[in-house]
Amino acid sequence: MTIGIIFAVLAGLMLGLYALPEKYTKGYEFENTWGMMFFINMLIIPVVAGFLLVNGFQGIISNMPSDVLWKMVLASVLWGVGVMMWGKAINYIGLSLGFSIFIGTVILVGSLLPFLVDGLPSMNVFLVMLLGILVVLVGVSFNGKAGILRQAEDDENNTGDEASKSSSMVTGILIAIIGGLLATGFSYANAYGRPYLHEACQNAGNPEWITAVMVMVIIYLSGAIFVIPYFIYQLSTKKLWGKFSSSHTGKNLFYTFIMALLNFAASGTFAFAAYKLGSSGNTVGYAIFNTVCVAVAIIMGILTGEWKKTTSKPRKFLYMGLATMIIGVIIIASGNAIR
Repeated sequence: MTIGIIFAVLAGLMLGLYALPEKYTKGYEFENTWGMMFFINMLIIPVVAGFLLVNGFQGIISNMPSDVLWKMVLASVLWGVGVMMWGKAINYIGLSLGFSIFIGTVILVGSLLPFLVDGLPSMNVFLVMLLGILVVLVGVSFNGKAGILRQAEDDENNTGDEASKSSSMVTGILIAIIGGLLATGFSYANAYGRPYLHEACQNAGNPEWITAVMVMVIIYLSGAIFVIPYFIYQLSTKKLWGKFSSSHTGKNLFYTFIMALLNFAASGTFAFAAYKLGSSGNTVGYAIFNTVCVAVAIIMGILTGEWKKTTSKPRKFLYMGLATMIIGVIIIASGNAIR
């Protein structure tokens, strides 16, 4: 169990940092930065990882039972839509708030979805986990309050176009919540597809951790079914393809590659952590993974000045939200320890 928790925390650290390089891209619109990131993240890295790391890669995919494959694909497409909306939410409301609301929603729903696949644990364990999830919900509401208060302050201090930008806070929060709901398809796909993929990977002579890579390959390639066409359409409609010839493209490519690599590695590390945590690993690992991610993102958001001009009241709610979510995850983890 200790190894599982360590890997869940490591995964959360990587995911919490993955969007940070976006702040340093130049000369690109949202569609350029995130379109490039998702292309690398959902097509290049999974294909390269599959062929380089997985013994019998093509055979494992071609022999997948159709019901397992299609359920994973459908859940992963929903996840892809949710992740795309997450990027949009971060663009609207910043790292700290975008992460906390999106991931809070993911924790609430995604921690329960594996029970549909794995079945319910004993009632005392389930009730403790449910309590922890409800505490996380309180933390999410605090984060939402922090965003609304920050918007109100921006509206008082800004005029004209700036006031119009600050009014997008509510839109960003809604995008983060809806995206978080859709992104829980990741949790379902991981829980449903892992048993077959683990057996297939072991039969092909792969080490234990390769199962996590194989699960992520299916999820990410499936997520690309929606995300890549969406960005192609947006780049074409808004006539943004020319921005890829910017003098900053070399550096931007480096930053988006780091974003893509951290995101993929974080997901794979979580999948391995969930396996190591045992029967309730998909629930406990998911909660730990995502809450650490939120904590890191909030700290990065504060350090990069997102809340610099905000008074103490909104920040107080932000800190309360983070603390409450951490308490909720501790409760969930304690439920997993009841055996």
